[in-house]
Amino acid sequence: MSFTYNTKDTSALQEIATITDADIGIKSKDNSQPPSVRLGARGIVLNSAGEIALIHKTLKNEYKLPGGGIDEGEDPAAAFIRECREELGCVVEIIEELGAAVEYKSQENFKQLSFVYVAKKVDELDSRSLTDKEKDEGTEFVWLPKLQALEAMKRSLDSLKQSKYDSIYRTKFMVLRDIRILEYYSNSGMS
Repeated sequence: MSFTYNTKDTSALQEIATITDADIGIKSKDNSQPPSVRLGARGIVLNSAGEIALIHKTLKNEYKLPGGGIDEGEDPAAAFIRECREELGCVVEIIEELGAAVEYKSQENFKQLSFVYVAKKVDELDSRSLTDKEKDEGTEFVWLPKLQALEAMKRSLDSLKQSKYDSIYRTKFMVLRDIRILEYYSNSGMS
């Protein structure tokens, strides 16, 4: 299955999760300028046992789904496949497009739109390619059954720690976004 998008026009994507300041208990800030926008690609990766891959940043007590930013000119599906190679050290095949997750961070006048996928692990690589930031934050990954993965993310939401790279504010958005993605997937009947 192949997915190709014009990342300038995302109107065809179904919005499956929207996160705002109110969702993390903060009053939204009025901004006179349009927000800066970042595009991302992330999602659910399943192994042969049906377990879900979670990224665990031990120094931040953060559990989240694999994924990251889309490079200039990169197709979102290709970005997700690349992120899985880098973060999980595995080759994946996308089996489903879930839609889009949107984060509005008014405190930073920032919007992130993430293309969201479901993929299956098809091969293991010899190593991962973590960034210095990911290494510094103690990034590892775990395979968990769906309910345990959801519980791990929910528990981490209340005990996050700041890093020199990310505030708790930003990290709460990421974790809550991924909780909503996994809840959507669980309730969609795809699992």
